[in-house]
Amino acid sequence: MAHIVKDAGLAALVALGVGAPLLGLKTEAAGRGLTLVPRPGLLLAAVAAVFLGRLLFCLFLAGREAKAGRAVEALPRIGPSPLARVGRMVAPVLLALALFLPLLPGVGRYEIDLGTLVLTYVMLGWGLNIVVGLAGLLDLGYVAFYAVGAYGYALMAKFLDLSFWAALPLTGLIAAAWGILLGFPVLRLRGDYLAIVTLAFGEIIRVVLLNWTTLTGGPNGMSGIPRPTFFGLPFSMAGGEGTFAGFFGIEPSPLHRIVFLYYLILVLALITNLVTLRLRRHPIGRAWEALREDEIAARALGLSVVAVKLTAFATGAMFGGFAGAFFATRQGFISPESFTFIESALILAIVVLGGMGSQLGVAIAATLMIGGFEVFRGLDEYRMLVFGLAMVAIMVWRPRGLVASREPSVSLGTQRAIAAEHVAEGRG
Repeated sequence: MAHIVKDAGLAALVALGVGAPLLGLKTEAAGRGLTLVPRPGLLLAAVAAVFLGRLLFCLFLAGREAKAGRAVEALPRIGPSPLARVGRMVAPVLLALALFLPLLPGVGRYEIDLGTLVLTYVMLGWGLNIVVGLAGLLDLGYVAFYAVGAYGYALMAKFLDLSFWAALPLTGLIAAAWGILLGFPVLRLRGDYLAIVTLAFGEIIRVVLLNWTTLTGGPNGMSGIPRPTFFGLPFSMAGGEGTFAGFFGIEPSPLHRIVFLYYLILVLALITNLVTLRLRRHPIGRAWEALREDEIAARALGLSVVAVKLTAFATGAMFGGFAGAFFATRQGFISPESFTFIESALILAIVVLGGMGSQLGVAIAATLMIGGFEVFRGLDEYRMLVFGLAMVAIMVWRPRGLVASREPSVSLGTQRAIAAEHVAEGRG
């Protein structure tokens, strides 16, 4: 019991040191300057909450250790989570909600815009999940491919006069080529060294976009990016023949383009999910999982680690490029400030919190993280504090993510069933 109280006391001291300048002091206007006003009550309440929370948590762990044994408790929990067991029911519900969101009563432009933003990060999370979750390659510069897709479409629309639909596949191919370009220097790297190189790659792309003013506009960005059309029908408020509203005989509304963009990113995200699921059962997907589990064993089995890593980087980068092209056409304006390291960290946090390798977990994590910013917007400066505490809590209680799923796509039982079917067919 003494060590538990000591541990809770240390946690309270850390909270006191960290919270003293953040919660214990408040700036207020005094004449022409500012003055610091102490808030000891709030600080002591926070320290007491940390002490009590840590004490209860340690008591809970002590009870579990006494019941199950310290040796067993020290092992990592790798069992499937409750969300994984009901995934087959949760996924259709989320899909139905996404399909009918613009049609629900009380849903306006704000909700649709928020849904579009969430789906964009879901698509980015699924793309990065190929590299991090399936292949086990830590990538801290994924936002670079997002930027390549956005600027690639903007430049092709400006200099080649290509429409969104014509430029979309090209942006994916360009981003995949950059993924291969990144893959070659990191073939012999792993772990922290791989993360450092990918982080540097993302920063190189951002700095180039920031300084190549003659091509990218530099810090001023690029504006006037063309909007997508509905099979050649533009969304114009003027109406008339040749427009979306005129063709269908309806009143022009700015909501038409908003809903179209929502369904466009929904289709792109679903394509990303479908391709990923199919690749996981393809030999290349099994090779990614083998590389993730043990690179040395994968080499011993005769796998070409070079090809496996390059395909993982190229595939993940391709979907990042698609998302970047959509971002550019949705915003109509892009600048290097939209592609900072914070974006890469946010996408990586979505993958890790959702559960590396889990498509459903990534979708849930993106919804909670991106939507959570809006839910807690009314808390002002406490929003990030609450959000950070929530992330820490998830990592404490679910260290493998919300939906822990690292089982191989094709298990031994499945292989035996397939072999039994072939034997039965041969006998028949």
